[in-house]
Amino acid sequence: MSEIKQLNDTELKELTGLSYKLREKCLTMIHNVQSGHPGGTFSALDLILVLYKKIISQCNEWTCSPQWDKRDRFVLSKGHASAGLYAVLAECGYFCDDELMSFRKLGARLQGHPSCNCVPGVEIPAGSLGQGLSMANGIALSLKLDKNPAKVFVMMGDGELQEGQVWEAAMSCAHYKLNNVIAVIDRNRLQIDGCTEDIKALEPLADKWRAFGWDVLSVNGHDFQQIYQAYQVAVNITNEKNKPIIIIADTIKGKGVSFMENNAGWHGKATKEEEFTKAVEELRGKC
Repeated sequence: MSEIKQLNDTELKELTGLSYKLREKCLTMIHNVQSGHPGGTFSALDLILVLYKKIISQCNEWTCSPQWDKRDRFVLSKGHASAGLYAVLAECGYFCDDELMSFRKLGARLQGHPSCNCVPGVEIPAGSLGQGLSMANGIALSLKLDKNPAKVFVMMGDGELQEGQVWEAAMSCAHYKLNNVIAVIDRNRLQIDGCTEDIKALEPLADKWRAFGWDVLSVNGHDFQQIYQAYQVAVNITNEKNKPIIIIADTIKGKGVSFMENNAGWHGKATKEEEFTKAVEELRGKC
């Protein structure tokens, strides 16, 4: 196994500051159009940020670069967290930062659920939950047929694990030995109707994935060091074993804004003016 690197103090400081700046951008995008999903965006953001800044092979010259075929793929199955993905993609140079303010507006590219037909950096259309892992499997199979060593990262929300298709895809992924698939669960324990364990219990979640033939890692989904090291371990394991791996990331819905944290009511709700001002002040105070 390759050496597992650590983030230094400068990198940790930069990621922390950037995470809160991107949260402010996401909050502004959603507030601007009075539509979106701040809770699940904020729980997933740190995981997406570390992935793009430190792990995956990227191609921000979308379709126009010799590196196009060699890029790693990222599938956002929980497509309602699109604001977070767009903010990270803009930060990485896939499109101009100014375009973020067109989020969810009629005729704009940056729709509420991402489309691969018009947005650079978006691999698949997302919206109907539970389908991302199946799409990732198809991409991973095609890469293997082409003898392409690229990885496929897929992020799922924990609420969508209640979909039967997820478990069919999990079984298929292990059966076909898709060791180029690395899945991540944003385990914030809340969905639109409340707590996942009250609506349809998922635990013991790690044991379920192991039973379906997967390796499993568990991390704090807001600890940049843990996230960075888990991604490295996952890449190493998939390189060495003929099986997929999943990272179960314990997260906080609405992370970063006190009145949103662990509150299912902020699943799909925009801020009022007073709430927006308070949230921005909180986020800026943490940068």
